[in-house]
Amino acid sequence: MFRIRKEFHFSASHQLSHLPDDHQCARLHGHNYIVVVELAAQRLNADGFVRDYHDLKSLKSYIDDHFDHRHLNDVMEGPSTAENMARHFYDWCAVRWPETSAVLISETPKTWAEFRP
Repeated sequence: MFRIRKEFHFSASHQLSHLPDDHQCARLHGHNYIVVVELAAQRLNADGFVRDYHDLKSLKSYIDDHFDHRHLNDVMEGPSTAENMARHFYDWCAVRWPETSAVLISETPKTWAEFRP
């Protein structure tokens, strides 16, 4: 199995108001997010790629236009947790690139969420 990954960055705020008041995520705060999309294939295409990294450029545009320096509660359906964001970005990618195998989201250098069907 061949796998490639590409990393994207954006900054955004969110608030998880369904949590108890003493939970840090119940307060308005922000993160510098990292999104990693992974694509996998049993065979390489005629150019020798799983997929050309250049093709993934549209994800950067989507992130910049809809998520970067935004309040995620205004742009996400459901709670703006890393888990829900991983699923959201996976679904967006999988429609465009059938080789999409996983999306990882980091809110901090020590925390990661992953969606992999």
